Amino acid sequence: AMFQAATQINEQTLSFLPRLLVMLITLIVIGPWLLKIFMEYMLSLYTSIPTLIG
Repeated sequence: AMFQAATQINEQTLSFLPRLLVMLITLIVIGPWLLKIFMEYMLSLYTSIPTLIG
């Protein structure tokens, strides 16, 4: 029973690691572009504050 429990944990870990690697690679690839889009949006919001106030 102990061996079976250990192998089940390993199976879950093995299916989790590829997902984790894919997520990390995706963030590394898309991260700079996403950060650029976010910064441009925040800059446009910040510069439009005076127009919104008055």
